Amino acid sequence: MSAHPNGSAGGAIDNAIDVAGLTKTYGSGRGARTVRALDGLDLTAPHGSVLGLLGPNGAGKSTTVKILATLSRPDSGTARVAGHDVVRDPAAVRRAIGYVAQRPVTDPMGTGRENLVLAGRLQGLGARDARQRADELLERFGVAHAAGRLVKTWSGGMARKLDVAVGLVHRPQVLFLDEPTTGLDPEARAAMWSEIERMALGDGMTILLTTHYLEEADRLADRVVIVDAGRVVATGTPDALKDELRGDGVTVDLGDDVAAASAAAVAARVPGVVDVAADGPTLRARADAGATALPALLAALDAAGLGVRAAGLSRPTLDDVYLRHTGRSMAAAHRASAGVEAEEVAA
Repeated sequence: MSAHPNGSAGGAIDNAIDVAGLTKTYGSGRGARTVRALDGLDLTAPHGSVLGLLGPNGAGKSTTVKILATLSRPDSGTARVAGHDVVRDPAAVRRAIGYVAQRPVTDPMGTGRENLVLAGRLQGLGARDARQRADELLERFGVAHAAGRLVKTWSGGMARKLDVAVGLVHRPQVLFLDEPTTGLDPEARAAMWSEIERMALGDGMTILLTTHYLEEADRLADRVVIVDAGRVVATGTPDALKDELRGDGVTVDLGDDVAAASAAAVAARVPGVVDVAADGPTLRARADAGATALPALLAALDAAGLGVRAAGLSRPTLDDVYLRHTGRSMAAAHRASAGVEAEEVAA
């Protein structure tokens, strides 16, 4: 999405974020259930780029961001942000970053302007500069008309914009956005996407965006890192990752989980059909020649006595990429990991 140089005169990549071999385990005390949140995670983000960290709840996204924002320490591995080691020089890292957590950071009993002025003062701005910066951000995010109202009266989309504005008060080099659009309606989500694009393209800011919305990563990220169970399973530009998957995506709705599981066994024997997986009541697969393989698959399912509600073909998506590398769709992984992320955050 952004057009920034990724190399120096010597050819080395100039990265705003460098992570190598990060591990983190929660609940290792006596009697506690051990959760391996990160298991040797590696990633990099060049200056002025948007890196999408994509995965379901419990994949380790929030743990990664908390370590990079110096809110948690890794068990092992190294991480540098804006040239500073997160363990050895956390104060320098904090001066260089903005952090927008999943949960609201603003005071609902304060006005929008009061929240931003307070954030500015906490970041070391003088009173006049803090007020000026607050007004700039209120205008930028299109919420100046509500500046004097208590935040508790704002809509969800407006309040989320204010959270992001708080993270920008001190003009950070690197911005961490942890699930910035979760819970927003489609209109508010689209507005947030536009603002993220403007920050990357117009401001030259490095952004690490965690999300489980596939279309969000596809639209916004220069590069995507797909994580599963604390490990990187795929990395590359969205287009390159999708281009690795030849042919068409095949989806068949069987109506229930048992039928889909039976259909998967049948589909695995159909010539030209690969990467077969049952995702709840849906059968997902890939085919080099979908127009030929789909009729053969439907005939095989009919011969096996399995009724089909609907079937279709599609071009590769990031969900197909995730399925290829993990054996399940993002939706299935999200369902399977329900509750793990909450346990991770609580730890």
